[in-house]
Amino acid sequence: KDKWKKRKKKQNRKKKDKRKENTEIRKKHQDIAKQLKLRFRGLGLPFDDHGSHIVPIHVGDPVKCKMISDRLLNDYGIYVQPINFPTVPRGTERLRFTPSPVHTQEMVDILVNAMDELWSHCELSRLKITA
Repeated sequence: KDKWKKRKKKQNRKKKDKRKENTEIRKKHQDIAKQLKLRFRGLGLPFDDHGSHIVPIHVGDPVKCKMISDRLLNDYGIYVQPINFPTVPRGTERLRFTPSPVHTQEMVDILVNAMDELWSHCELSRLKITA
């Protein structure tokens, strides 16, 4: 019986540690997504925030959408999914960013700076930033 109790205690301790670890990972995931959204908003990049960690930036032009995606990968080593017709209606093309808990603040900085440069290069509209 003592062996059984010790094993059960050990299992419960592992479960508790795992829950704590999962909570920390979930928090980090939410924090990095929030940070990316704040930074994109600060640049005036148009996106819908549906409360998810996914950040769809509206480009509205299939050629520019693909070009930004290609440049991010080729010039910065950043993969982003371009979403074009027929997945979305023409004129609503977007870049789908999916931040994760393994992304660092430095990675966010590089991405935000790259998007600022590429957005300007493509002469895409920015939202007015209000206080």
